[in-house]
Amino acid sequence: MIQLSVTVDRRSPVPLYFQVAQQIEQAILSGSLAPGSKLPNEIVLADQLSLSRPTMRQAIRYLVDKGLLVRKRGVGTQVVQTQVRRSLELSSLHDDLTRAGQQPSTQVRDLRVVAAPDAVAEALGLPTGTDVVRIRRVRYAKGDPLALMTNYLPTGLLSLSPADLEAHGLYQLMRAAGIHLRVAQQTIGARRATARQARELGEAKGAALLTMTRTAYDDVGRAVEYGSHLYRASRYSFELTLIER
Repeated sequence: MIQLSVTVDRRSPVPLYFQVAQQIEQAILSGSLAPGSKLPNEIVLADQLSLSRPTMRQAIRYLVDKGLLVRKRGVGTQVVQTQVRRSLELSSLHDDLTRAGQQPSTQVRDLRVVAAPDAVAEALGLPTGTDVVRIRRVRYAKGDPLALMTNYLPTGLLSLSPADLEAHGLYQLMRAAGIHLRVAQQTIGARRATARQARELGEAKGAALLTMTRTAYDDVGRAVEYGSHLYRASRYSFELTLIER
């Protein structure tokens, strides 16, 4: 049985349930409570922490509503997979996952030269139908599928192989080739997974997916990459900081 290490300050103006919830949340995010871990029931937890049952129930409900715990009939309360949170900045998913300790891995599904679709050609500043390099990959975090990624690059920009793309992030390879990314235009949205997308991402058909399209430019203003990515909303979120001007 899990023994939670939680302390509360009864003199604090912060409600007891929130103090408990914050400490359990931190244990989940730090990995001390691993995904799939089963928590004792509310009566046992309340007894362990010398709290009332309503206080414990409120703390658990808060964490369920936040998506960190799930109640399953016949099983009890369990820790769910934590989301990968990504700051909105000019960085690659591979780099962000590496920094977060998420052990990224990649499967390259396709790498070929194709005629640029209208939207891609417009984003890269090329005539419609111009040859571009198309890369299709599945990105994993700790072995779980996280994103379907399609990227387009101008031909001749850099030499790529499936082995390169499975060992390194695209932006890492671009930097190694002397391409200095400086700015990007990015759009974030949402959609429901098709049957194929759901199958590849380990989700149910119709599950919510986050979408992101991005056009990246180098330090001389040249469009060097157009990306169209799909992320599992159950495992992934974007974070941004807003500053008043």
